[in-house]
Amino acid sequence: MTDAPNGDTLRASTPAPEPDSASVGPAAVPRETLRAALGLYLELHAHPELSGAETRTAARFAAQLEGDGATVTRGIGGHGVVGALRNGPGPTLLIRAELDALPIAERTGLAYASTVPGTMHACGHDLHLASAAGALALLAAETDTWNGTLLVVGQPAEETLEGADAMLADGLYERFGIPDTVLAQHTAPLPAGTLAHGRGPMMAASAALDVVIHGRGGHAGTPQLTVDPVVTAAATVMRLQTVVSRETAPSDQVVLTVGSLRAGSRGNVVPDEAELSITVRAATDQALERAVEAARRIVRAECAASGCAEDPDITLASRSPALLPDPAATATVRAAHEREFGRHRVLDWPGSMATEDFPRFAVDGVRTAYWMVGTTSPRQWREAHSAARPVPPNHSAEFAPDVRTALPAGIAAMATAVRQLFKETR
Repeated sequence: MTDAPNGDTLRASTPAPEPDSASVGPAAVPRETLRAALGLYLELHAHPELSGAETRTAARFAAQLEGDGATVTRGIGGHGVVGALRNGPGPTLLIRAELDALPIAERTGLAYASTVPGTMHACGHDLHLASAAGALALLAAETDTWNGTLLVVGQPAEETLEGADAMLADGLYERFGIPDTVLAQHTAPLPAGTLAHGRGPMMAASAALDVVIHGRGGHAGTPQLTVDPVVTAAATVMRLQTVVSRETAPSDQVVLTVGSLRAGSRGNVVPDEAELSITVRAATDQALERAVEAARRIVRAECAASGCAEDPDITLASRSPALLPDPAATATVRAAHEREFGRHRVLDWPGSMATEDFPRFAVDGVRTAYWMVGTTSPRQWREAHSAARPVPPNHSAEFAPDVRTALPAGIAAMATAVRQLFKETR
């Protein structure tokens, strides 16, 4: 998910971990809570499911929440799950964690590695779910210390940027109430046991465009009788590079990538069509919109220059705004994390060109709080840097969080944030 290194993966001989030290900051995660969360994590990691197909994951997560006293509703926006703890009048806080995995073949060699060919939890969503469940278990055991409603959401289809919209369209807020604050955390290439908060955009705004270029096919020996969509597509790819290099101010952060070009099946046949998949990312929504419009203009112009008889099809496949957490909520949560973990373990996050659909939950004045959770043990981090070699980041086939440290940190970080926000807003 990010480009920075995050430490070595665990070695092939590493067994499924047992809870080691549950102590993260001044307070400790109770061993029973940690053991239950670890069991959930190991099961989810071994049985990942792709976006929109999270049947088993949703059922397992729902059962965990139900077992800790939450009232659970299933099937919201697809496989979405909501666990509710209602504890009298007061604010409503919502914890979001993601259900889906990635189409990546795992190469960690872990004893609890994915058993599903070509599918892997390579972005830490299994750890997010286990941390959210652990936080709910802690809050359920201390209802005499807070008042209000805690909603824990298992969101489907985050990797395709569809799940948040689907849950909202299915009446998430109408059915459970509009939350005062929505919280989420994400694994990151940082030392395990550390957290990181951002002071500006934490993730980029993004848009995905699917393009179909309509040419006129024919024999490779008579190119004058064709309108070659492959040549048009190639020219389009090259011209699109100028969106960043010549149309974007150097101070703006914009990335444009043509991730795929598909056309034809034989070398002696000019195809009728070519397809492009384009992603655009930017630090601000305004910069993104300018880049997307420039990309549309270039695609149309190259098709016109090539003599295509038909305009190209340009479809907006997905769109997500920049992730900019609420400054006041961020300050409150960061201060609570610094008290719990120590200031030296709460870092600054510089922002990333990765993207996610969490900002969709920030409607109707809803505040958001979002932070990163380190996944790499200090030893692995030091070894990687001393050897001047990278470590597997999110979305790598070798991505393997140091769960002994990262999981209790994730549980404690989320529970600490929820406690503080309940205290602040009651």
